[in-house]
Amino acid sequence: MRTLRDRLQAGSHDQLHLVKGRVHEVEGRGRTGFALYHAARLAGPIFWILLTHDRDRPMPAALPDGVAERLHFIEARDETNLLWTVEEALRARPVSLVIAALGKPISLTAGRRLQLAAEAGDTTGIVLIHEGKGSNAAETRWKCDPLPSPPDSTRHRWVLNKNKRGTIGIYDVSWNGATAAVHLVPQAGERHQPEGPPR
Repeated sequence: MRTLRDRLQAGSHDQLHLVKGRVHEVEGRGRTGFALYHAARLAGPIFWILLTHDRDRPMPAALPDGVAERLHFIEARDETNLLWTVEEALRARPVSLVIAALGKPISLTAGRRLQLAAEAGDTTGIVLIHEGKGSNAAETRWKCDPLPSPPDSTRHRWVLNKNKRGTIGIYDVSWNGATAAVHLVPQAGERHQPEGPPR
């Protein structure tokens, strides 16, 4: 299992940067943290679209630096209105990121419509899904879960298990939610330095 550090040392593409103009899916208990990581890294307006009754949303005071000023919450009364709103936000060129929290599975047709909207607006989309509820139209699909960590750190495991344009992989990250600074955590049992001579 290669860590992201291995990929960077080899000079390969940083897969934690999502392809622009496409919609990506993320599931798992760490999906909100994954979305906020990308919100902190992209400049410009951010739209977070969710159902009116959905209370699983970040609080402004807990957001990474510079995100709260650019974040706009939109509430939809049902899934049909939510998908329509996501499409319209993805098509809006000034928008840099659209985050959508869906309650139901995405049909292939709906998934394709979202991809076309993201392409038209050259906007990045992140859809927060429940496990196994994604669409085959997604550009990438991630599973994100927290890992045990010391009190001063937030460790996550981000598993890229679908990627239409490249490889898949497992990335352990330790990140600071306030600044979205990420430190790569070596996988257990992996050596990042040559083995020394026997003694």
